Amino acid sequence: MSVVHDYPLELLSRICAHIYSACLPPVETSLDPLIVTQCGVPVCLPSTLPPSYWPEQDSRHTLANLCLVNHVWYEAAKPWLWRKLEVRLPRCWLSLVDEIAWDLEEETVDQVMEKTVKAATNAALTASPNFVVDKAVEKELHATVIESIALPEESVSLELLSPVASREPSPRRFRTKSKSPARWELVRSISDAIQTVLDSRSPGIYVPVPRDPRPGRFVQHLDFNHFRTIGMRRSVDDGANSRFVTGERVEAILKEMPNLTVFGATEYMDGALTLPVLNELLLRGAPSRGRGRPSRGRALVYVNDIEEEERERRRQCVELEALDFTGCVSAVFVNALTDFVTSHLLPPAESLPEREALLRRFADSSLDEGFYLPGLQRLGLRGVKSVLPHILIPFVLAFPSLTHLDLSGTRASPELLAALGKSPSVRLQSLALSRCVRLTSASIRSFLVDSPVTAGLTELNLYGDMTFVCPLEEQDLKDILSLAPCFLRGNLVYLDLSSASLTPDVLDLCQPLNKLRSLGMSHIPDLPLKTVSRFIMAKVPQVEVLTLVGTTPELDCGLRPGNTGSVAPRGTVRQSCVALHSQLINPLCTPPFSFSILNPNFRKAPAPTNLRVVELSQVMLVGLGGGAGSWRIVKSKGGRGWYVDTSSGWVSQLGEGTCLQRDLEPHHPLRRELQALADANGNVSSGVGWHARKMELLHGRGMLGREDGLYGAVSFAYQG
Repeated sequence: MSVVHDYPLELLSRICAHIYSACLPPVETSLDPLIVTQCGVPVCLPSTLPPSYWPEQDSRHTLANLCLVNHVWYEAAKPWLWRKLEVRLPRCWLSLVDEIAWDLEEETVDQVMEKTVKAATNAALTASPNFVVDKAVEKELHATVIESIALPEESVSLELLSPVASREPSPRRFRTKSKSPARWELVRSISDAIQTVLDSRSPGIYVPVPRDPRPGRFVQHLDFNHFRTIGMRRSVDDGANSRFVTGERVEAILKEMPNLTVFGATEYMDGALTLPVLNELLLRGAPSRGRGRPSRGRALVYVNDIEEEERERRRQCVELEALDFTGCVSAVFVNALTDFVTSHLLPPAESLPEREALLRRFADSSLDEGFYLPGLQRLGLRGVKSVLPHILIPFVLAFPSLTHLDLSGTRASPELLAALGKSPSVRLQSLALSRCVRLTSASIRSFLVDSPVTAGLTELNLYGDMTFVCPLEEQDLKDILSLAPCFLRGNLVYLDLSSASLTPDVLDLCQPLNKLRSLGMSHIPDLPLKTVSRFIMAKVPQVEVLTLVGTTPELDCGLRPGNTGSVAPRGTVRQSCVALHSQLINPLCTPPFSFSILNPNFRKAPAPTNLRVVELSQVMLVGLGGGAGSWRIVKSKGGRGWYVDTSSGWVSQLGEGTCLQRDLEPHHPLRRELQALADANGNVSSGVGWHARKMELLHGRGMLGREDGLYGAVSFAYQG
């Protein structure tokens, strides 16, 4: 291992980068849950076996072990170990805050500046061959750097000062007005000061960056997807007055993360999303230039100086790329978002009465020309149903670079779609508008057919159920399927039209979608099963996952509105099971019969389609029992369940690439893993399931992404 000391740090960092990226899901993945087996490395994608990426814990454990090898590996692996943080337990969160945030009670600004300047000057002199290192040179350089970054406490004219002999020397204050500056900003200021001083003496000299023990500058991903406080036996008073995740702690930790690009929140910590936290998240980079409102009076000079310093600090940070607010409905978050939109996005209206100002701002949805948030590309507001439309519209329109947008379960209005459709820069790849009760059929039709914003869609979610029915009418649905650019181009890989007015005539107008892999057709009770089968075979033969919950009269198990009683008549469940296999599974999933006696390497013809997973209602799943042949029932951690062909899956073989293989051997690892999920009877992790209902935003994988934790439960466990 001593040879490692001869390797450059860049090479070791590159090795750690590959270890970190090994756990990231690729762009094209299998639709199956991650199956961990020791079966080699996939040679082509998508692949279920071998898995196309490592489990995250394997990558983290590998990086953590590399940090324990020696100091060289520690410096190379530490940035990648801290790159992604997932808050799981409350005590872990408190430890994380103590490790990253700056405790000003233990260490003042002056103390940190003195220590950092001394350590930095010593390192600079050691690394500089042109300087003779001795006490005098070190002391002189230290004093020069201190003078370059220090200011007197107050600027007072000489006439007002007492005689020189009778006054105390003025205390020295460093170039920071804030009482709680970011530690990384101080280190950067010291590094720039030392570089300036040494360049004046010896141009072109190398100055190493001062070492900062705080790891906040390495963090690029922070989410609370796995955070829980359930089961801690906390009283109601503890939950209200002694919360773990508070706005002050979140704000303090965000200040020390200048390179943060991904943030995910949940309903378990939305009470900490205060206005200062939203400012730290959204006003980074270019938006930190402010609105430029003039100050009034001398009393506001100090306040304006602090605000200007905050904007200067945020201007040096990297803008967010992904923001997920799934399930955030607390009054604290809603009020903070309202204040943020009112302060930064809506035009000022101090002179108008409150009601008139509200109406004028709602009517004029145009944004301030000098303020927008260009960095954010992926925004998730699923379930944020408490935000009013006049706040939601300017907030969404403030992001001109959106590619992924999830507005499911919100108060999204036709005005929002109309304004978003006129955007000259937004080009969506993934869009989710499920269970949006305020949207109209005409607004969705215009947004998908007439707007270039949705022309390049590859994933579209318009899910609705019997409670919140999809608003699309039959004629508008015909126009969308026959005229919308996203359908005409045939690039859709995910589509959900559950509870829409689909009829045989509507389906006939749809163009072939040869790239579609996941299709939702639930809650359409009058659509014949044979029509579904013909549509899949003729228009979408590459579909692997199909949802048919509450669809077709053949699969209703006798529980139709005209039947009396809550129990299905005897024999109807059996008839539905027979219809499922005879009209759907056998025609679409069974290869045609063929054999050859003379050719031992003869390969059977493939099945007409790639269908291998069908989501069904609970009544239907109970009637299927243990399944038939290789078809088994896999239940999620919640209320959803699927009828899965355990003998089919994407298998990667060396020299043959990846293919969807059917009739796997009984002892094949993939088949055994899928059968283990079926035997678990719902006792599985929250990331087990197919056809996600939530968009994956943190990594940008859209509706085909894999998630666990609370996001996984929303994706695969909940019915709605």
